[in-house]
Amino acid sequence: MRPIAIAGALLGIALGAGTGQAQAPAFDKPIKIMAPYAPGGNIDVTARIIADKLREVTGTTVIVENKAGASGMIGSDIVARSAPDGTSLLVSANSLVAVPAIYGNAPYDWRTAFTPITHIQRVPAVLVVPPSSPIKTLADFIALGKDGKFAVADSGVGTTNHLAIELIGEATGTKYTLVHYKGSGAAMIDVMAGQVPAQVDQLNAAIGNIKSGKLRAIAITSDKRVPQLPDVPTFKESGVKGLENFTFATFTGLFGPAKMPPEIVAKLNEAMVKVLKDPAVVARFAELTAEAYPTTPQETAAMFDAEDKMVVPLIKKLQIKPE
Repeated sequence: MRPIAIAGALLGIALGAGTGQAQAPAFDKPIKIMAPYAPGGNIDVTARIIADKLREVTGTTVIVENKAGASGMIGSDIVARSAPDGTSLLVSANSLVAVPAIYGNAPYDWRTAFTPITHIQRVPAVLVVPPSSPIKTLADFIALGKDGKFAVADSGVGTTNHLAIELIGEATGTKYTLVHYKGSGAAMIDVMAGQVPAQVDQLNAAIGNIKSGKLRAIAITSDKRVPQLPDVPTFKESGVKGLENFTFATFTGLFGPAKMPPEIVAKLNEAMVKVLKDPAVVARFAELTAEAYPTTPQETAAMFDAEDKMVVPLIKKLQIKPE
């Protein structure tokens, strides 16, 4: 996995502190968790896992809402504009910092529009193809990227799946025709149907279809092979020049709107620590090859800040724009 710096307390304070007058939630009002992509992908799966346990921990109704569009910005903006009372939350991935850099006219600044609450989980990416595909190895896939015509599906412009493909291209000198969807679930349907010949997706979203034989995994971006798919090699094992040390992970965090009072943030963080340390939740994420662990709001802010410093320069270098 890529190293994640746990620093930047000042950033976390700036994002997490607020002067709002709302009272600390007693968890007697429904909590809505926004998953700003279509159902079936990493964000949606993650939101539903934590929602199930958060209902139990808080004793209140917890609803997951999907609002896809603009690579997650539509749903995210709804949360950014919500009251900072702890009832409207957002599950977002690394792409929270990448998408605004790509679109340029994002309706919010991620640094000031949201209050970080906790990290949720991180998971590697996987390259998948239909079962009948002639692609057998990662070297086969890389060879098809020499002329830029080979199509690869992702879950939207600026998502971590998209950036993973760009990072692979940068490392190997290859280029692909990217097919951007409004979520990895829709992309996966077309790949399984043979409409698009390959996809890069989070492993936790794809593993069910891999195990059922609807997709075939070529390689995983983790540092070591995952026990759930012991026969699937890592990118590092591929022997492809440029990928000798290649790893990649999508990590997700829980956010609320800006200016949430510290007592609300603290209460939500406390509840999420219980959620993410629950053995059943840990096991559920592990089944999906994801690692669950909570962090402080300041640590969460620092993780996304470190991601910003890494991917935004790549976006500018490649001049990645919305389509």
